[in-house]
Amino acid sequence: MRRAFLAITGLAASTTALVVLKGSPDATQVAQNLPTTQPVNPAGPGVDPSVDPSADPEAPGTDPAGAGPKPSVTADPSTSPKPGKTTARPSGTRTTTKAPTAPKTTTKAPQSTTRRVTGNGFDNEYGYVQVQIVVSGNRIVEAVALSLPSGGESDIHSGDVRSAYDGSGGEVVRKQNANLNTVSGATETSNSYKQSLRSAIEQAF
Repeated sequence: MRRAFLAITGLAASTTALVVLKGSPDATQVAQNLPTTQPVNPAGPGVDPSVDPSADPEAPGTDPAGAGPKPSVTADPSTSPKPGKTTARPSGTRTTTKAPTAPKTTTKAPQSTTRRVTGNGFDNEYGYVQVQIVVSGNRIVEAVALSLPSGGESDIHSGDVRSAYDGSGGEVVRKQNANLNTVSGATETSNSYKQSLRSAIEQAF
């Protein structure tokens, strides 16, 4: 009981002393004489904290232009291009269309279907005989005696032969060969005519 009383008394006394101490002018003076807490200089002792270290061109890691320290760029090995074969894709199939060339036309002079063929000449005792035929396609259209015996009675016999064989309506055109009938009284001249006619036909056909 006595201990409890002493504890209560001591607590009251210490509270009173604390109140008195705060209210006394000496306590205020002691509080003013205590050193104030100085802020910590992050730049270290001897360095003016108001100066921006980034503005110093000599400071390491700073940009002289005042842009601040430039971060070092290192190539990312994961983004480096891998060597390999490059296959170019065809942009498309090119089709070249050539202009059609005009067909070549060769213009030849039309060959005449009508031609003249001259047979070989033959001599007999009355004179010289030579015949020419006119051929159209594969047909004889005319016969002409180029040379027949002349003089005396030969003129008469040669005239008979020409009348029988020559022209477009003579025996040569009608028969289309050299198998002609012999003209009476002009056997030698008729035979020579047939020989020349036969050679002309051989040349023509």
